[in-house]
Amino acid sequence: MSIGSYGFRLNLHIENQQEERTGMSYQALARKWRPRDFGEMVGQRHVVRSLVNGLDNNKLHHAFLFTGTRGVGKTTIARILAKCLNCEQGVSSTPCGVCTACRELDEGCFVDLIEVDAASRARVDETRELMDNVQFLPTRGRYKVYLIDEVHMFSGHSFNALLKTLEEPPPHVKFLLATTDQRKLPITVLSRCLQFNLKRLPVGEIAGQLEHILEAEGIPVEEGVTRLISAAADGSMRDALSLLDQTVSYCGDALHLSDVKTMLGTVDRAHIQVLLGALAKGDGNALMARVAVMAGEITDFDDALCELLSVLQRIAMIQVIPGVTGELSPDDEAMAALAGEITPEDVQLYYQIGLMGRRDLPFAPEPRSGFEMILLRMLAFRPVLASTTTNGGTVAERGQTGPRDRNAAVLPVRHSITSPHPEPAPREDAAPNEVTVPDATATPLAASPENWPRIVAGLKLTGVARELAANCAFLECSQGGIRLCIAPAHVQFASANMKEKLENALRSYWGNDIRLTIEVAVPDAETPAGIRQRRSDEQRKAAIRAIDEDPNVQALCEAFDARIEKVTLDA
Repeated sequence: MSIGSYGFRLNLHIENQQEERTGMSYQALARKWRPRDFGEMVGQRHVVRSLVNGLDNNKLHHAFLFTGTRGVGKTTIARILAKCLNCEQGVSSTPCGVCTACRELDEGCFVDLIEVDAASRARVDETRELMDNVQFLPTRGRYKVYLIDEVHMFSGHSFNALLKTLEEPPPHVKFLLATTDQRKLPITVLSRCLQFNLKRLPVGEIAGQLEHILEAEGIPVEEGVTRLISAAADGSMRDALSLLDQTVSYCGDALHLSDVKTMLGTVDRAHIQVLLGALAKGDGNALMARVAVMAGEITDFDDALCELLSVLQRIAMIQVIPGVTGELSPDDEAMAALAGEITPEDVQLYYQIGLMGRRDLPFAPEPRSGFEMILLRMLAFRPVLASTTTNGGTVAERGQTGPRDRNAAVLPVRHSITSPHPEPAPREDAAPNEVTVPDATATPLAASPENWPRIVAGLKLTGVARELAANCAFLECSQGGIRLCIAPAHVQFASANMKEKLENALRSYWGNDIRLTIEVAVPDAETPAGIRQRRSDEQRKAAIRAIDEDPNVQALCEAFDARIEKVTLDA
């Protein structure tokens, strides 16, 4: 061991004595709660399992490489492995923790653990000096362990000086390498090591450890604080513990969610919901007013854009696959309401504009102006409804994206979740079971299963409430009560809030006090949504049949030995 290493250990010992004399004994949580054996490790079970099996079966390689982002446990696992190798009770995956070697390793003063920071010892002469000491036997322990952190910082000549020893070290030497950038390591080094890739820790695992630490430290915490800190840590346990230290200093005796949000500068999801609501209504003034409010609360508009993209992704999941929304969150009802106000195609457009805008945000003159410009693109380039006059009346059609007149920019665009295309104008020969919109001034239809599809079409409902009515089948009307039936696959629409909206709409339609009951069962009758889907399927089949029977298409197939690709046609 070099004199410099001894000097480092001596200085560390002197600093510890000075801290004890001056009463400065507080340890950062990241140091105090560093795991001391494999049983205390949070996550990384795939790495721990391999090391435990190797230690217990005495199948140990001479060089280990731990890779992964910062704070996921690379150096911690390496130190635990060094303790397992040098415990006085013998080599095993469960060191005793009380012998001299274990205690010195925990305190960071074990003479046969040589820790090297490659960033500060990258020169080739320092690497050669280090390798010259490899031949000497350990002073106290069973193995001499070289722990080289950030090994990718070595120069090319330093790697060359390390290679021969790394390939065939003496039997009393183990190499433990750690790096955050595996791509910078030469392939010759990678081929000489057992490689373990440590993963980012999930939010749930980090939050669980933080709750355990706070309980042990006796610090009261409000619900949601640990998950907020864990999300901000971005998969790093060390970052999470550092943020927890900062939170404790900021909040004092108890950790409150509002204080932590202020400290972290976290974007409140309520701001994002207001922004999307303004986009759905085409209200540019409300959009800019909310950005002004956010400017006084948040620290980074890139975080705001990321949160906006996250909410759009969740809305798209609710629209396309309602039953697969992942982990439930407190704002699921607000997400469902936004999913009804914004059309699926608009959600996809907003997401793409936001994704491309995030790439350009660093080039904006100011982050706030760049964020505002992204929102203005979403507002200016969304599709609009163009009105086309026909003999049968006015039919709404999707217009092209692009510049619009000043008044059109503030008109709301709303469609059903499951039917992004507007309903065609009623036909004179429409079948009785097809959905037609009754005249607003006409007498309300009688409550019956036959009239239910037309009643639903005449209700002033939007969003999730409209989907609830469309997916219900009419069962019975008696003594002022209406019984409907909804399939289990669509029960997510039947929340208490949506049921109340449908009940109020029915009261307005008939002008009576209506009591609504919704049962969960497979409907016997066809629902309005089922009718709409059947009509769409029939139109699609008719279009495919027309192509198959077209003489020109048949001639092309015969002349060129071609075949018709059956694709999905929008009704």
